[in-house]
Amino acid sequence: MALLPYLRANGLIHQSDTPRMTHLRGGVSSRIVLVEPADRAAFVLKQALEKLRVASDWFGSPSRIHTEAQGVRALLKLAPEGTITALLHEDFQAHVIALSAVPSPHRTWKEILLAGFPRKRYFKTFGQILGEIHARSFNSAALAKEFEDRSNFKSLRIEPYYQFSAARLPAAEGFLNELIEETLSYQICVVHGDYSPKNILVHSGRFVLVDHEVIHYGDPAFDVGFALTHLLAKAMHRVRLRRRLLEGARHYARAYLGCVRTVGLDYSFEARACRHTIGCLLARVLGRSPLEYLSNTERERQINIAMELLNRRPVTLLRIISQVEEALA
Repeated sequence: MALLPYLRANGLIHQSDTPRMTHLRGGVSSRIVLVEPADRAAFVLKQALEKLRVASDWFGSPSRIHTEAQGVRALLKLAPEGTITALLHEDFQAHVIALSAVPSPHRTWKEILLAGFPRKRYFKTFGQILGEIHARSFNSAALAKEFEDRSNFKSLRIEPYYQFSAARLPAAEGFLNELIEETLSYQICVVHGDYSPKNILVHSGRFVLVDHEVIHYGDPAFDVGFALTHLLAKAMHRVRLRRRLLEGARHYARAYLGCVRTVGLDYSFEARACRHTIGCLLARVLGRSPLEYLSNTERERQINIAMELLNRRPVTLLRIISQVEEALA
């Protein structure tokens, strides 16, 4: 796509403007360009890739970008104010969307954590944003219908995370297959599907959540375990910060549970979130998208800890964090 003519033809910039354009690294699934017009606020142009940027063959439909646009519209109402960027443009033919840009300077929360700055209030905010999305969308017939399509979740999470890992680790195959069946049997609230520190941009101490292409109506336990996995993996990796990261994980869990306490999640919810934590700990080593910062030794240790957790089967978030802490001691 010739970008400058496209921007002009779609009214995203003035005809005489030649904005500054910067290709952003982003994640593995999209082509992203920051556009800075001379007389308008900066925005991000995003196009979903058919083949994701990972070592193994991993494909997804570029039309998922419209799921993201749909997600933006919903999350602007569900998420805390100021945590979602506005949708400016959607092109169904080219599979492109434009979103308002997060002001500079900003960093991902992942970068901040790995750099050694695990602030207590950030962990709480991490839990609160997710908790509010889940609580506000709980048992909504309208949202269940709007986000009933779970094909992106299956192709971008179930297959590359759980099914791929099950094929590589026969000892966990039964557990992971049961987890898949269990996950798809629940439709409780809006699930982000990619709620991780890499998708939190931090500007002036404020969190902004991005990348919503896996959003669907399903089991919130997936989001909770997926997010917790990132915190636990970083605690394994950053030895000197381990205590603070594990305590941060507890702040995240308490903040999340405080948000959803009144909506009526059944007693099995935390146990399911623990199972997803175990599943994701395995998947982020064995799946199609392994965590890049873990060494080979750390990957092996993460698998061993996950298998130990699988045998112990913790049923609360605070308990699974404590059991990881015990395993790392």
